Amino acid sequence: MTGYDVNGPRFRCVLPFEAQPAEVRLLRRATVAQLGRWGVPSAVEEAELLVTELVTNVIKHVGEGAPATLVLEWRYGRLRVEVHDKSRTLPAPVEARCDQECGRGLHLLAALAVDWGTVLTAVGKSVWCEIAARPTAACRRVERARGALERYGEDHRVMVAEGRSKAVLLEESAVELIADLLHWAAARGQDPDAVLDRAQTHYEAEAAAA
Repeated sequence: MTGYDVNGPRFRCVLPFEAQPAEVRLLRRATVAQLGRWGVPSAVEEAELLVTELVTNVIKHVGEGAPATLVLEWRYGRLRVEVHDKSRTLPAPVEARCDQECGRGLHLLAALAVDWGTVLTAVGKSVWCEIAARPTAACRRVERARGALERYGEDHRVMVAEGRSKAVLLEESAVELIADLLHWAAARGQDPDAVLDRAQTHYEAEAAAA
């Protein structure tokens, strides 16, 4: 596996991998860690099962060592799990007997997912599914902050022309916004350091509770 990218208007994680049995455990672990960062631990159990099934299907039906990509995306209360590979053969559900270990993958997707499907892509296919994901208070705060920073950053469009990444622009907007809020607090006769201390205490309390 390489890395992940969470830039953009939604929470999105992209994990390229080679279809090997050892990768299943690593991808499950990466999924759990990523959902923890996004503040949606309620989806962990189902996500682990779906990742295991989708990746195992690539190993079985496309072949060991085949290049593939796992994509996790959280938006609007749903977690979307996708696996892309270079095979253009779309999977089809089969009737699995009780004594069969194979043939149940798509039935499991249908049972766990709010929605699922398959689609041909320019280089192969994608199998995807979506599950309901209940965000924590911390995650809701992150979403609210991102929206506020994007709106705030509209007043600093000159930075976009400099070719900086969106992550850098959001970080700079965050610094500017915090500085403006401290000026606002000082203008109201409040101590900026005390405001920062209160915000830090509030953040630490919520982080500990999560």
